[in-house]
Amino acid sequence: MAKLGAEHENLDYKAYQIIKDMIIDRKLLPGKKISQEKLAEDLGISRTPLVNALKYLEHEKLLEAVPRRGYFVRLFTQQEMIYIFELRELLEGLAARRACYEITDTQIRKLNGFFRRFEGSTEIRDYKQYAQEDRQFHNFVVEVGGKEFLKSILQTYNIIAFSYQIDSSEGLVRPPSETIGEHLAVIRAISERDSTKAEKLIRLHLRKSLAVLKRDFERGNKRGGE
Repeated sequence: MAKLGAEHENLDYKAYQIIKDMIIDRKLLPGKKISQEKLAEDLGISRTPLVNALKYLEHEKLLEAVPRRGYFVRLFTQQEMIYIFELRELLEGLAARRACYEITDTQIRKLNGFFRRFEGSTEIRDYKQYAQEDRQFHNFVVEVGGKEFLKSILQTYNIIAFSYQIDSSEGLVRPPSETIGEHLAVIRAISERDSTKAEKLIRLHLRKSLAVLKRDFERGNKRGGE
């Protein structure tokens, strides 16, 4: 991990970004306690900029401060995740629509590079690599199509969506075999600058994942009531 102590400007922000990236990359998993002393040592900074970074991440709902225990990566409930996916469906649909108007030819070439290594596979077993590609793809659509406020909101929602699960699915709600075709269809629509189709497809993609979350939540409630 790069030391930040030798650089005097914006240490708060740099520490914030590194911790945020660790959550995105699932190096810090939901429910995990932040070891402030070790993290400050690893980053080569004092506790002050680190605590400032942690407070900002708490404000973004990515961390949770527990009195007398410290900071933890926030573990979201299934019900909270359902609400987040409902918001993602609407807002990411808007981002996909806008991306069709904003995207450049260079960006289209980059967009078409996503998921190509998995195309044609009958069964995708490398969940970790696929999940990483999934995150990068959705973040790219948001980057291209999201204006300042939309991008800021969606980036936080996407971080939560991609990091909330602890199990072997690497944060994926559905298996890659179900979503690879959906991702490629969205890529084609945006590449063709078909805004109506792009919005429709990405909303359908997220709605299907939302349906899985709702189904699992309802099953859990039924088991709890038995």
